Amino acid sequence: MLIAPRLTDYHGIHIEQASLDFAIPHFEEDIPLYLDPFLLWSSPSQQDQSLHTSLINAFNHLGELMRKGEEQKAIEILITASECDEVGLGLSSNRKGKRIGQKKAKEILQLFEAIPEYKRKGFKHFEEIQFFITGISRDRISDIACNFLKSFLIDYTIEQCSKNGIPIQECNIENVYDYRSNKFIPFEKTEIPINPNNGKPLIFVPKRWLRFTPWINYDDYFHHHCPQDDIGHTPEELNHVSVLDYNRQNYGVVDAYIKEKERTFKDCHNDPLFSQIPIISAKRKLNLIKKLPTGKVDNADRDYEDAIAELFSSLLYPQLDFAAEQSRTESGALIRDLIFYNNQSNAFLTDIYDSYGSKQIVFEMKNVKEISRDHVNQLNRYMTDSLGKFGVLVTRNELTKARRQSTVDLWSGQRRCIITLTDADVAQMVELFESRQRSPLDVIKKKYVEFTRLCPS
Repeated sequence: MLIAPRLTDYHGIHIEQASLDFAIPHFEEDIPLYLDPFLLWSSPSQQDQSLHTSLINAFNHLGELMRKGEEQKAIEILITASECDEVGLGLSSNRKGKRIGQKKAKEILQLFEAIPEYKRKGFKHFEEIQFFITGISRDRISDIACNFLKSFLIDYTIEQCSKNGIPIQECNIENVYDYRSNKFIPFEKTEIPINPNNGKPLIFVPKRWLRFTPWINYDDYFHHHCPQDDIGHTPEELNHVSVLDYNRQNYGVVDAYIKEKERTFKDCHNDPLFSQIPIISAKRKLNLIKKLPTGKVDNADRDYEDAIAELFSSLLYPQLDFAAEQSRTESGALIRDLIFYNNQSNAFLTDIYDSYGSKQIVFEMKNVKEISRDHVNQLNRYMTDSLGKFGVLVTRNELTKARRQSTVDLWSGQRRCIITLTDADVAQMVELFESRQRSPLDVIKKKYVEFTRLCPS
């Protein structure tokens, strides 16, 4: 069974995340990023700008319904738009969110009456609702945008599946917004990727639209633009509700903030799904590792594992996408592993897949002076058919002659491969990371070649 499975890995499509235009959907949990509508507004792409206009028109149509006395219709549309499970963005651990209720929807829609500027002209950036309504955060902004843009995202998903060979199948997509009728169609039959865990459709979102925090956001406004002294002179007075009440009575302050964010739009960039640590941080982690004693004294084992985890997720990117850091218990010992997706992005990784069936690669971390037979056996038992029969022990020193022979015997008898990375190897990986001339993965390749030379032909 794959750890933190993704759509591409499930279908045997070996393309690293960095090479794809969209965020690869996970089956079991959300991707911790959000669609930021401002990225469409600020985009040089005419298509993105047009989509932003369509998005804002759809939201402002709710104000038109309110003015025409069709409040309940507007409420139902907004509630439907408030959650978009198909895209899998956010922090949910099961890809399932919850829509807003009638009361919250009505509160949002009343802004079209309460704020004169919205009554006259509507919203230019609907993200502004977070400055007046409690409980509206980045996930809600993202879901509303995704739902109003769902028709485009479906077409985009189909295009990307065709381009990358991702299987699709016929299914019904619920609640697709129709700009001609200005309402959600209950379902649309199309062909789209499916989550094999639950049969639910999956919709892709372009990476260029994703951020951890929207460019227009409450925290930024509060800390850098909100006139806090005008609202309250004590910490007790300056709470979230008092700020929202102040904004309702002083829209000009919010408007000035929006204009400032528009003026500085060139500073607004999408956030990558993964960011490598800086070179100086890699060196600091290495120095920390070198100074740590072996064993568990003063939590040295935990510090070692934390440093290796942060280092390797960066050193091995983008050739290996980080999948998960997990703990398992075996014979009373708590073991921490790093799991990477094997994208087969080069000949070495393809060879590992072909020779050992490694869809994912496990790195077991051991802050010990000497690797024992039990350590080798623990990793050996963990290398299953789903993970593959190739594993890496990350430890402080080279194996003893006896332990090295144990790994050779394991290869000879069961065609299972365990290689070892020591402090010296980690130092060499950091050196390659700094030079940018070669990939740190080459150190693992070198250790693998050295290991195979010890094995009988």
